[in-house]
Amino acid sequence: MTVIFGSIWCVYAFFLFSLIPVLEPTWQGPLLYVSNSIQLVALPALMVGNAILTRGSDQRAAEDHAALVEILSDVREEVARLRAMTTGIAQTEQENADRPTDVVSIANEAVISVNEPAVTAAPAASVRPGDDRMEKH
Repeated sequence: MTVIFGSIWCVYAFFLFSLIPVLEPTWQGPLLYVSNSIQLVALPALMVGNAILTRGSDQRAAEDHAALVEILSDVREEVARLRAMTTGIAQTEQENADRPTDVVSIANEAVISVNEPAVTAAPAASVRPGDDRMEKH
């Protein structure tokens, strides 16, 4: 009944119903009785229907709130994980920036080793074609 009485078609129907006494004045008494009866039935029906719809709306709002709180906690966990990752990345980049780089020259080409763990090894040697001795750089 709430949906029917809340529609625009019901407004049109009651508007036309209220114009009947203008066209037929002798029907005014019975139409007034019918109109009062409709009001006495419709008002409590609308109140009950509105209360039922409100309860459903409140239940949906509570479910939506619970879902949003769960999503918020998931987002907070992900942000914490991302902060930990970026902190680790920033720390690694700082360590790499502080570490000296080794440059080894082989056959007139430069090879640069970056971000490798420091290994104590003998310096690299290069051999030139036709040269029997090794030069250390």
